[in-house]
Amino acid sequence: MSLRTAAWIATGVAALALICLLAWLNVNGYAQRPVAVGGPFHLVDQDGRAVDESILQGRWSAVYFGYTYCPDVCPTTLQMLGQAQAALGDKGKAFRVVFITVDPARDTPAQLKDYLSNQGFPAGAIGLTGTQAEVAQAAAAYGAYFQKQGTGATYTVNHSSVIYLMGPHGRFATGFSTGLTPDQARDQILRAMNRQN
Repeated sequence: MSLRTAAWIATGVAALALICLLAWLNVNGYAQRPVAVGGPFHLVDQDGRAVDESILQGRWSAVYFGYTYCPDVCPTTLQMLGQAQAALGDKGKAFRVVFITVDPARDTPAQLKDYLSNQGFPAGAIGLTGTQAEVAQAAAAYGAYFQKQGTGATYTVNHSSVIYLMGPHGRFATGFSTGLTPDQARDQILRAMNRQN
């Protein structure tokens, strides 16, 4: 394992640990105010419509930062979330995935629309893109890390791999790892849903 890969993994683990700690403190009454994950953003969806953070209201949303050219963790995560959504049964209707690209140079609305149409991915997933500055602002609001690696058409983007579960009022509920099984992710989502009933 290269030093760069090890550093990237360590950053992702540290970010997930911090988010889980903050969520636990908030749920158990130790936090004085809501956990500061999420915030204003101005992006464009896969149909070319301008959207902001209000898109997260009305349903439970799993916000995930990735990119369509990602060779491994992104498609695996979206497949896992698709299976978790199906495993939620009727409650799956109140759940959706919001996929925010960290590669806006290549991930146009049309590219996102085509990518998210994969049958193994979550039904009704929303893809968001924008300018580099707009994407960076959205990532900063969630504490998400990303960095372009390499040059030319085949560059990759290192990025953190945390799933941010936002409640139907658009507020952060909990964070969980992309390494969960579909049943484990379903259980995390159900626990968050049940806490707010």
